[in-house]
Amino acid sequence: MICKAQVCKVAEQFGNDTNDQSSNENQAKPLTQSEMEAIEARMMLRNWHLTERCAFYGLDQAGNDSLHKPNPWEFLINKKYHLVWCNVFKAASTSWMYNFNLLAGYSPQFLKKSQVVPLTLARKKYPRPSVAQLSEALNTSISFLIVRHPFERLLSAYNDKLKYALPHTFHQKLGNMIVRKYRKAVNFERADNAFHPLMNSVHSKNQHSKQRKLGSRWPTFPEFVDFLLFEAKANTYLDMHWTPVTNFCTPCQVKFDVIAKFETFEDDQKYLIEKAGLGSIIKPEHKNTGKGKNTNELLMSHYAELTKSQVKGLYQVFKYDFELFDYSPDEFIKIAREDDPSSVKSNSVEYVQLNIDKAKVLPFS
Repeated sequence: MICKAQVCKVAEQFGNDTNDQSSNENQAKPLTQSEMEAIEARMMLRNWHLTERCAFYGLDQAGNDSLHKPNPWEFLINKKYHLVWCNVFKAASTSWMYNFNLLAGYSPQFLKKSQVVPLTLARKKYPRPSVAQLSEALNTSISFLIVRHPFERLLSAYNDKLKYALPHTFHQKLGNMIVRKYRKAVNFERADNAFHPLMNSVHSKNQHSKQRKLGSRWPTFPEFVDFLLFEAKANTYLDMHWTPVTNFCTPCQVKFDVIAKFETFEDDQKYLIEKAGLGSIIKPEHKNTGKGKNTNELLMSHYAELTKSQVKGLYQVFKYDFELFDYSPDEFIKIAREDDPSSVKSNSVEYVQLNIDKAKVLPFS
């Protein structure tokens, strides 16, 4: 494990990780000494839990596979301000990519006007480090990552990259492929009456075709989940936006001082900014907070579309993220639909469990 000289301490239990998103007025309000101490205790508990789970699953041991050696690929190292961040996509990454670009010397005015992808700007200032460079930086820096409930992060990735995919992009093409492969064809002669006008119109253009794949241009959430489960089973490369954090940041192999959570993001990032002494340079912000409905409402409605075997399969894909960062899939399994016995694949969950340890990360960035 890459670690610092500091000895990890175990804090007494202090409070719970609950959603403490607050108003803009509260964002600007500095933390009191007692609040800093409370968050410090919370961070110690998170690190203690992570250390215990890493040891339980043997993920803290050295090895040759992707989970048992440090993966420095997505780390950004700011030597001037002694800050190391593992960028987890769909977990406040937009906010902190902006912050790291500020720390790199880009002005707010430039960042606002620039048409260049923020990650591309960042990589001009923060080259991808080697394991040795990361190890050296950790000895003199505050290291952190931001995590999020795996199922909430997955839905955010689906909405952002597939449902709202920009035209002619990789993710739009990926969405088209998912629709072609996983959308079931509808038989015109047996379709519901509500669709007859549309079906008749399409049917009239091709009298020889009896079936069409109808619906949205983008894949539905269940179709996306079918695709992801297939990719995990096949041990193929996973898109960086839904790669498990455990594969992405190897938190059992790299020591993090601060484990911030999306659910307590505002207080956690204020704590981080104050701890790093960056209050005069960057301010607590939360960019790209999402579109439309309340997050919990969206979560429940989308996961209610899945079957229990789909949700359990997803749990196996993200099992270590759930375990290491103390999240639970129970409420999602509870609201999922019962499976149709005739359509359940006999070895779907078990197969995912066997192969996800070897999952690869597709380096699009």
